[in-house]
Amino acid sequence: MKDILLKEVDNIAPQLIELSKNIHSNPELAFNEHKAAKFIIDVLKEHGFEVEEKAGGLDTAFKAVFNGKGDGPAIAFLAEYDALPEMGHACGHNLIAATSVGAAIALSKIMKDIDGKLVLMGTPAEELGGGKILLLENGAFDDIDFSLMTHPGRENQIGGQGLAITDVTIEFFGRPAHSSAPENGINALAAVLHTFYLIDSMRAAMPLKTNINGIINSGGTAANIIPEYAKATFSVRGATVGDLQKTLEMVKSAIKTAETFTGATARVDIDVLYAERYENMTMAEVYKKYMEELGEEVHYPDPSAKVGSSDVGNVMIKMPAIHPSVKICDSTVVGHTLEFRDASITDRAHAAMVKAAKSLAATGLEFFTNEELRNSSLKEHKANVPAYTDTSVKPY
Repeated sequence: MKDILLKEVDNIAPQLIELSKNIHSNPELAFNEHKAAKFIIDVLKEHGFEVEEKAGGLDTAFKAVFNGKGDGPAIAFLAEYDALPEMGHACGHNLIAATSVGAAIALSKIMKDIDGKLVLMGTPAEELGGGKILLLENGAFDDIDFSLMTHPGRENQIGGQGLAITDVTIEFFGRPAHSSAPENGINALAAVLHTFYLIDSMRAAMPLKTNINGIINSGGTAANIIPEYAKATFSVRGATVGDLQKTLEMVKSAIKTAETFTGATARVDIDVLYAERYENMTMAEVYKKYMEELGEEVHYPDPSAKVGSSDVGNVMIKMPAIHPSVKICDSTVVGHTLEFRDASITDRAHAAMVKAAKSLAATGLEFFTNEELRNSSLKEHKANVPAYTDTSVKPY
């Protein structure tokens, strides 16, 4: 069966490369990935998948299903396909989508001999908006047992970590006045500046690995007018959901203090909360084995490495899942740059994509057919992943 899978990926490789190029040349931002979703759906329908469009109530999400010969585990491959503002596919989501599509299609060719349900889940808005989080909340993952995806990067790696993250947007409302009589106004910009200062003053007391970065979106219209409106946005990261919630309480305290000090009134919006990542190593080691059989060297992460965040962390809280990195470029090229955008459409990237699709498909096959492996994966998940409640991974 494994040999069949590898041949199937080779057979559809030209179609996968075309899919990657189509997504890459039509970058779309969060929740507006209409072209990308259609590109993927059309390919899946061509290969016999039943597709539920607008899955989980999201316009650009979908859930494509291919049933096996009987009851068994439900295994999902996750596709991302949103782009970055002004930078296009500088995170390589075109490759993520094409890799998962390739693995799913290859497995679909042998599902007639396998018990279980194969799913390709189209997950929009990873960069901003947390599409997977909304799909989880709306029940799209309720029938899924295991999830798999890859991410392009500078090396082949399993076991990567990720921080919990959310965005906090603060609007302050004051009262305008001419700067010749500032006592008649309430300075909204001063409230923003005090919030920055107060957050900075509390950094030493914040949980380890906490990272806060902020920008001022709006700070007034003229230098001789006391600003009646100001706005700031903060990106708040923590090692865990629990740490992030503690940090959010400190941020809220800073906002309240700024209100008291300046007299401005705050309106606060806390975005969806991306959880930290717990890659299932039972599953990841299987993927690593197949990548190495294909001639790739696969590494483990440097514990001191700086890491980002992804909404796949929320999936990993719910079920065993993997998110390995696939090497598509040299170590000098960094993600979320124009150089990485260009690297994600090269022949080298597409060759890596094909190998990753083969390894994902073979990993999926083992999990469909090996109950002992599934049980080991579930045991690891139960032992290593915090039992967060639904409310603990939602913002205040």
